[in-house]
Amino acid sequence: MDSAQVIPRHQTAIARQHLSKPIALAMADGVLSANSTLFDYGCGRGGDVARLRAMGYTAHGWDPGHSPNAERHAADVVNLGYVINVIEDPTERAQTLASAWALARQVLVVAARTDWEARTVTGRRHGDGIITKRGTFQKFYSQAELRDWINVQLRTDCIAAAPGVFYVFRQDSDAQTFLASRTRHRPAPTSRPRRRQALYDVHREDMDALAAFISSRGRVPDPEEIAGTASRLLGAFPSLKQAAALLRDVTGSQDWDRDLTRARHQAERDLLVYLALAAFRGRPKASDLPKGVALDVRTLFGSYRAACSQADELLHAIADQKALNNACSRSDIGKLTADALYVHATAIQLLDPLLRVYEGCARTLTGTVTECTIIKFSRIMAKVSYLSYPNFDKAPHPALATSLRADLRKLSVKYTDFRSSTNPPVLHRKEAFVPLDYPGRDKFARLTKQEERAGLLHEPVTIGTQTGWEQRLQEQGYRLAGHRIVRITTAPAPEVFQ
Repeated sequence: MDSAQVIPRHQTAIARQHLSKPIALAMADGVLSANSTLFDYGCGRGGDVARLRAMGYTAHGWDPGHSPNAERHAADVVNLGYVINVIEDPTERAQTLASAWALARQVLVVAARTDWEARTVTGRRHGDGIITKRGTFQKFYSQAELRDWINVQLRTDCIAAAPGVFYVFRQDSDAQTFLASRTRHRPAPTSRPRRRQALYDVHREDMDALAAFISSRGRVPDPEEIAGTASRLLGAFPSLKQAAALLRDVTGSQDWDRDLTRARHQAERDLLVYLALAAFRGRPKASDLPKGVALDVRTLFGSYRAACSQADELLHAIADQKALNNACSRSDIGKLTADALYVHATAIQLLDPLLRVYEGCARTLTGTVTECTIIKFSRIMAKVSYLSYPNFDKAPHPALATSLRADLRKLSVKYTDFRSSTNPPVLHRKEAFVPLDYPGRDKFARLTKQEERAGLLHEPVTIGTQTGWEQRLQEQGYRLAGHRIVRITTAPAPEVFQ
């Protein structure tokens, strides 16, 4: 292709039936809220803008190919989604990033295609990317390459939101608020009011919101932290502490005190994990902490110095593989093998803080892996893997679809796709991976007992893959019927293990 020939970038725009990954992620992470304005820089066919507007968001977009005459203007959140990877000129690519950043009042969302996607695209080399069969350009980034490029170009410190997606916050306080929210446990309410009281009933919705905050943070909020709720409650109570006192009364003092102690303990662990991981970006000064985090520190630790001291101890332990191994060994959640601990993604915040920091270090490289089902903590090497089992809940022995492994020594990320494999790894004993209150856990456990009685789970190495497992079933004369095993027989009524 002649280097002077124009590459048809507009042909890379995709007509989606749903929100794009970076937009959906920003909403899920609270980076894009209903009160935020959004500008989609390189909006393609405008699908994200149209869907956000239909949801009540204030959203606008511009695209050089599809909406060249639209006005480019500042917004709270600017999305630069899958734009830089279609620009063949490195100088223009950097200028585009800078232009989008200049419009972002609060945060810039940058997304690009990852290097493991390159194997699905055929074409010929062109500059630092390829020219596809359609004549379009694509550059594929490793996670580290994309992060480093953004940081160098914008002279900032971006945050990995997910593989191929990064957040760049304008204010460090907003970045710290986001990072703290990542480590905060959100428990389901464990206590309900036992006695109905008129004042509680009148303000039930706001009182429940107050209770949820206290359960999550282990303290009574400042009115600014729950502004709408607080304004209504303060019309009926002298203070939020008085409202919390009523909650204690109607819940029962013993139950409330027990739950508050548990909430404080969890909030302390959450805060230590946040502060340990914050060291990677450089912890903010005490005076620069977001107000909510500063209140957490004061309430739970007394001083910022005391909290940071404990967080430093936690962070230093990450370098000790023996300490990590011991944390894996004593975990009462997850499936422990000779070389790793496997934990369902929903249980991560229930783990020992050391393991949470271990995973948090990996997440600084990968961002949130939204399709992750199981997290693998290596006991012998500083590696954390995010494993995807799309049919975990429905399939009795789900097959591994993809793996994303973060190597903390090499600061690298490796992606492996098993979806086209004829013999992928499969899971057994699903109940071992999940917390006790996980939906379906009892069903998983019943299947395991049936398989144990039938002698199907002996020699775990040979049944670890789909072919090996199917062969074992056939040899023993069984088949699966949902989450139960059935003996294969010519008799009219098959024998079912209960």
